[in-house]
Amino acid sequence: MEPAGLEPVEMEAAREAEEPPGSPALPAEAPRGCPPVSGEGALPGRERERERERAQERGRRGAGAQGSAGRAVRGRARRTPGRRSGVESARRPGVTVDSSKAKTSLEALKISLRQLRWKEFPFGRRLPCDIYWHGVSFHDNNIFSGQVNKFPGMTETVRKITLSRAMRTMRDLFPLEYNFYPRSWILPEELPLFVAEVRMMKDSNPSWKPTFIVKPDGGCQGDGIYLIKDPSDIRLTGSIQSRPAVVQEYICKPLLVDKLKFDIRLYVLLKSLEPLEIYIAKDGLSRFCTEPYQEPTLKNLHQVFMHLTNYSLNIHSGNFIHSDSANTGSKRTFSSILCRLSSRGADVKKLWSDIISLVIKTIIALTPELKVYYQSDIPAGKPGPTCFQILGFDILLMKDLKPVLLEVNANPSMRIEHEQELSPGVFENVPSPVDEKVKVAVIRDTLRLMDPQKKKRKDTQCQGAEQAPGASEEPPDAAPSPEAALPSLCLKQVFPKYARHFSYLRLVDRVAALFIRFLGVKGTTKLGPTGFRTFIRNCKLSNSNFSMAAVDILYIDITRRWNSMGIDHKESGNPGMCLQAFVEAFFCLAQKKYKALPLHKQVLSLIELCECRLAALHGKRLVWGCGLAEPRGTLRATGTAPGPGCTGPARPHGHQVLRLQKPSQLRALMCRDRTGS
Repeated sequence: MEPAGLEPVEMEAAREAEEPPGSPALPAEAPRGCPPVSGEGALPGRERERERERAQERGRRGAGAQGSAGRAVRGRARRTPGRRSGVESARRPGVTVDSSKAKTSLEALKISLRQLRWKEFPFGRRLPCDIYWHGVSFHDNNIFSGQVNKFPGMTETVRKITLSRAMRTMRDLFPLEYNFYPRSWILPEELPLFVAEVRMMKDSNPSWKPTFIVKPDGGCQGDGIYLIKDPSDIRLTGSIQSRPAVVQEYICKPLLVDKLKFDIRLYVLLKSLEPLEIYIAKDGLSRFCTEPYQEPTLKNLHQVFMHLTNYSLNIHSGNFIHSDSANTGSKRTFSSILCRLSSRGADVKKLWSDIISLVIKTIIALTPELKVYYQSDIPAGKPGPTCFQILGFDILLMKDLKPVLLEVNANPSMRIEHEQELSPGVFENVPSPVDEKVKVAVIRDTLRLMDPQKKKRKDTQCQGAEQAPGASEEPPDAAPSPEAALPSLCLKQVFPKYARHFSYLRLVDRVAALFIRFLGVKGTTKLGPTGFRTFIRNCKLSNSNFSMAAVDILYIDITRRWNSMGIDHKESGNPGMCLQAFVEAFFCLAQKKYKALPLHKQVLSLIELCECRLAALHGKRLVWGCGLAEPRGTLRATGTAPGPGCTGPARPHGHQVLRLQKPSQLRALMCRDRTGS
């Protein structure tokens, strides 16, 4: 709501002057590396030099003018004691954050912004903000700059069915590396396969008595989850046709603490998609069941407080314990669990290493689909924001401390309070110190990493140090900057820090790059038949054994099957080929061409072949487009007869036989094209 009677510029000044309600009066501080604010020293180094030059110029014109300039400088210094000068404030404006759509994360965000001393706009802003903080998903098409804390398509990408398919694809390629995700089947389409595989495993091992957990695809907070002992127990009479689900092997032997089952909520920051940049929070939350754990039997199968760790379920249990301590209660910090395990002699460093590996491998499995959504919502060359996102990884520890991925949450709860019933039907929001300790640190340090002015400040400091050596040295009595008063970052970079250990897994990422290249129309997420044929033709994958008619049949068969699955997709009405269907087709082509190799080597060989042929085709187009070809010989106007030994017809009038110039010129052209110069 805008103040009446103000022009837009005045309105912004009035609004920026407001502070969030309840914010403490913070003393203004001089930036680190600047001299104390007193007298002429109130101006930055470069401004002092400019002021001296102006004063000298005025001195040459007249002593009176010089004196006037000196009084102006001293008066300006007297008006700004103990705070940044107007010149510096203009040079270093505060970071602006639009929190109008923050929803449940609003309180944690407000605390973080007060600690950072950034400017919050709780009702939005007409002018662009540096950061837009959304509570649910990326849903604004009118943001053309800045940064948004959501990736387009993330909610769809981490849904249980999409995640299970992505993990299955990676397990087909790398079975040993992706054994941290439970075996999964998708309902209803894979129900016959599920029944057949369970029967086969029971026949081969009669002592095997499995338990399975059924999770609705779009469910959250434990909604619709139930356990079964046999495939015949699946509730087909319900809404399974209209509400698809995933059925997974249930982990029957989890690690217990105080005889209770628990899981871990870890916060992961996906800072950038291209290049890939991942951070993991050093602390998380441990969420406990509220009844002592027993291995599932027909009698206890329906006791959700024993088997399901969801906070939203267990909070309704009479045994739920709210505690202000990080070491006790039904919700504790993950670091408290690690301390307890370490005291028992467990290898905590190896556990952390396994968790980091799990997180990186999971993100690698998700990024191909994310890139397709990203180019659809924010095509290359179109103005739009950059994106980042905090994800919630739910991890279960087995008895041997092996981490198992349960699911990934695109919108993990960032609430720092809980409801407490004061009297029947009367509830009050009570602060939760455990939540506040973990979640405020995650949001605050995410903002610190995404600070759009950090690079500008570094560049400015470097320039100032070059122009005025010694000016960047911090005087002993200089006030500390807000950054200096904050604790060290709680987020640890794991990628690209450990990229060399995991880059070989990014095969599907390269397949997705080929898929995006041939999409043709900006804003689409499905490949049409013409695009698929162009891909085959440009990569020269058709031959006498695999004709273009066979290419069309492959496209139709795979596309029809994927579209009949009823996937909740952005372009469900578009009958084209989605990325997952293209990946399946690509794997089929790789298996046809390289029969003797294992699957991951087949796929890698075909990727390298396609990339090489597309690069060669691109190079030829560059050469012809730039005219870097020289005539080998020009024919006479009347045509030329074939030379000795030639059996072909005479060449027509004006035809030139072209020969490419030196390879170094071609390489230079290709390098120039890659850099966009």
